[in-house]
Amino acid sequence: MVNGVFWTAIQKYSGIVVQLIVSAVLARLLPVEDFGIVAIAIVLIQFLTIFADMGVGSAIVQNKNLSVRDLNDIYSFTVYAGIVLSVLFFFAADWVAAFYDKSALIVICRILSVNLFFLAINVVPNALILKDKKFKFIAKRTLILQLISGVISIVFAYKGFGLYSLLISPIFTAIGVFIFNYRKNPQRFFIRFCLAPLKKIFSFSFYQFLFSFINYFSRNMDKLIIGKYLTLSDLGYYEKSYRLMMLPMENVTSVITPVMHPVLTTLQNDKAGLATHYNKIIKLLATISFPLGILLYFLATEIIRIVFGNQWDNSIPVFKILTLSLPFQMILSSTGAIYKAAGKTNWMFYNGLSNSIFTVAGFVLSAYYFKRIEAVAWSWNISLLINTFVSYLILYKIALKSSIVTMIKTMFYPFINAVLIAWTIESTQHFYAFNMYLSLIVKVLIALLVSYLCVSLSGQYNIKEMVKQGLEYIHQRKGN
Repeated sequence: MVNGVFWTAIQKYSGIVVQLIVSAVLARLLPVEDFGIVAIAIVLIQFLTIFADMGVGSAIVQNKNLSVRDLNDIYSFTVYAGIVLSVLFFFAADWVAAFYDKSALIVICRILSVNLFFLAINVVPNALILKDKKFKFIAKRTLILQLISGVISIVFAYKGFGLYSLLISPIFTAIGVFIFNYRKNPQRFFIRFCLAPLKKIFSFSFYQFLFSFINYFSRNMDKLIIGKYLTLSDLGYYEKSYRLMMLPMENVTSVITPVMHPVLTTLQNDKAGLATHYNKIIKLLATISFPLGILLYFLATEIIRIVFGNQWDNSIPVFKILTLSLPFQMILSSTGAIYKAAGKTNWMFYNGLSNSIFTVAGFVLSAYYFKRIEAVAWSWNISLLINTFVSYLILYKIALKSSIVTMIKTMFYPFINAVLIAWTIESTQHFYAFNMYLSLIVKVLIALLVSYLCVSLSGQYNIKEMVKQGLEYIHQRKGN
């Protein structure tokens, strides 16, 4: 697991630098509305990708009895699924444009139908690479594609291609992943394929698909609702705030969670052992996420203005609200891997269904009655708090057969840490608020110092020993 986290961390933390640079440049070259238009199309693509995957990817990682022929048959199925979904999305472009009253969506959706096809045919190869724990390959592949697509996007924006420059990254990345995958782990396509392999994984993949289906709504309905009931500029501001807030989660929890399922699946028959390991993971996530969330709250103005410019100031209030949800998002995002490792995808679906009902209801009510993106952000925070409590009651009682009390205790010191950071910054920021860059540096240093003292004095971790072991591990990897 350490090996997987190491290479996934390299992928994510180098990627975050590339994403920030590319986003900062594009945010200064393109109008806010362009980001809103493309956000709608991308959200729809993500929805259709659920049907291309059908829970197959996770099922392949979990199942140890699939033959080469079985895998090729499943791959052939995803190819046909990709063709059907791409064609449907291509011809649905007119309807999407009419619904949002934006003719530009016609061309955008039709171009992105290519992206949808390649996302579908990458399902099986990606699952096999993950199952084989080829984390180093995934890290290199992702970084290379991010760098190339980012440079091309910026060049296109400078050349005056407008919102079309925002389509470069999703299309280029999907095609690039396919090329890398084919060279690494080629799959055979059969015109006539057998459905028997799909039946082998049905009980697992079906509930994984249902969970992905309803989880999509809880994760993306805010953007679709804002695009419908508010303005596309509002959606642009909200989307930029949400993406920026999600970067820590995508680059912290996504370093750990992709590794959890293929590694912890070996403990699927040892629920007590699985719970013990998971409590350690939650402790780590809480130690990172609580201080990080409160730090980003106080850095909202500095981050938005430095990265995107003053024209994005309307994103600041939304970003501040959303950062308060970061600790619960980061912790809650790890539950899916545990459900899958425990072989309880049915309960993962039931849990996801209850979460989606609370979340979507909040989005609809806040957008319809308040008609402000800040209200939508607050509804996300409130529903997430409810969902976190419900999710862990279900997870520990049903899947892990363990007490939730131990898990709750792991979050006590991280919460105290966040409170101390907030108090220290609030009490001192008038001394350095006159300069935006100085303010950013000082607030970060305060958060690091308070966190170090809190973690060390509470005995949660021996930071010096962890750094020493980390450096030794990096040195060992270089030697290999």
